[in-house]
Amino acid sequence: MNINDPIGDMITRIRNAHLRGKDTVDSPSSNLRINILEVLKDEGFIRGFSTTDYENGKSEVQIDLKYHEGEPVIREITRVSKPGRRVYSSVSGMNLVRNGLGISILSTPKGVMSDKSARNNNVGGEVLCTVF
Repeated sequence: MNINDPIGDMITRIRNAHLRGKDTVDSPSSNLRINILEVLKDEGFIRGFSTTDYENGKSEVQIDLKYHEGEPVIREITRVSKPGRRVYSSVSGMNLVRNGLGISILSTPKGVMSDKSARNNNVGGEVLCTVF
């Protein structure tokens, strides 16, 4: 199956798994997806993740979703920069997500990081998604 937007695919899988009340969700693995999951884990939006390598050279990541009192910790996750419309932000142009309650995940020259880390490192980049 051809996927034009692999990050959007992973975000949709996470959103759908939360709607169904699943504890884990599987997604094809890539370095960018793993970096995004690292940020989500560090910020406390998911429990963790693990990768599985198969014989045919493909790999898969299993994401452990996080719930608090029966409600998903990720209330809203949206893709900002899409293949047809890239969205970039400078340090001064970064907006807070839900007045600081959420985060933006950016792809910067120093790697994939949250908006708070990007401000601390004084770098801008492509806004991949927002999480609340």
